[in-house]
Amino acid sequence: MNSNSDSNKTTNSSVPYDSLTPDVVLTSLEQQGFECNGHLLALNSYENRVYQIGLESGEYLITKYYRPARWSDATILEEHEFSLELASYELPIITPIADKNNKTLFQYKGFRFALFKRVSGRAPELDNNEHLKMLGRLMARIHAVAATKPFYDRPKLSLERFGNEALAYLLEHDCIALEVRQNFEMAARTVLELCKQQLARFSMIRQIRLHGDCHPGNILWTDTGAHFVDLDDCQTGPAVQDLWMFLSGTNHEMESQLAVILGEYTQFFDFDPSELALVETLRSLRLIHYNAWLARRWSDPAFPQHFPWFDSPRYWEDQLITLREQIERMNGPTLRWPV
Repeated sequence: MNSNSDSNKTTNSSVPYDSLTPDVVLTSLEQQGFECNGHLLALNSYENRVYQIGLESGEYLITKYYRPARWSDATILEEHEFSLELASYELPIITPIADKNNKTLFQYKGFRFALFKRVSGRAPELDNNEHLKMLGRLMARIHAVAATKPFYDRPKLSLERFGNEALAYLLEHDCIALEVRQNFEMAARTVLELCKQQLARFSMIRQIRLHGDCHPGNILWTDTGAHFVDLDDCQTGPAVQDLWMFLSGTNHEMESQLAVILGEYTQFFDFDPSELALVETLRSLRLIHYNAWLARRWSDPAFPQHFPWFDSPRYWEDQLITLREQIERMNGPTLRWPV
């Protein structure tokens, strides 16, 4: 990333967790009536800060500190309400813990946070048909509840937010390696034009409340099955957004996976096969948005530490190759649901 990039300038807002010390973390829980034993373990989370806290009772809590200035209180609370609503239908969602006044969002020293029970698990095995079947059933049940009413404060999955604004940020802040910048921009603009055409063509597809970021890292698999975590990116969009990240490989392989997933999904909720035409569009938007997310957070010291490759020419060369592959995919045959 070039040295004249605005995203390299360190400001108080760009290092928002500097004052989130262990003492602040432990005291914030004690303010909620929990007796901590001093055990504090930082978990892998970069957008927010998440810790495992030991209690004097021998139990553990997970505490999540929301990135300052990202979401409004109303937006966070709508996330909480959605997860609690899903859990009320006996869906395996890890929900925030409410206090005696039914509050789920707390604040201490300027940090907003929520508390969760600890659940240990592993990622699902996406090459295991039994896992895919369960994911299909659970996502259908989640979507059946989600479709009953809209979000009011959460964002929508849109070309503008995930694509145009993301690319504009990368270009305006000189984030792309100079060696590939021109070719990257050309490929990205081609991708976004194809995305625009597809989204316009399928603009009548039903929009529902979504988990929004349903990749294997946000699913904990235990002896009792899947548990969904981190609804921090819940938003409005097409149902397939919560399904396509379970797919991988060639079109033939993905269609085989779809047959397993949708075979179970459609026992609990209907699925519009035309949504499959959006899979590569959604994959492309996620790719561009992900790069802009890293760029926007680059002045947070945690990001250069954990994503050092982002600042290398090789990374951007690989991203250019991936964009060109996406152009081929988007111009190629659409996934079919082999019923």
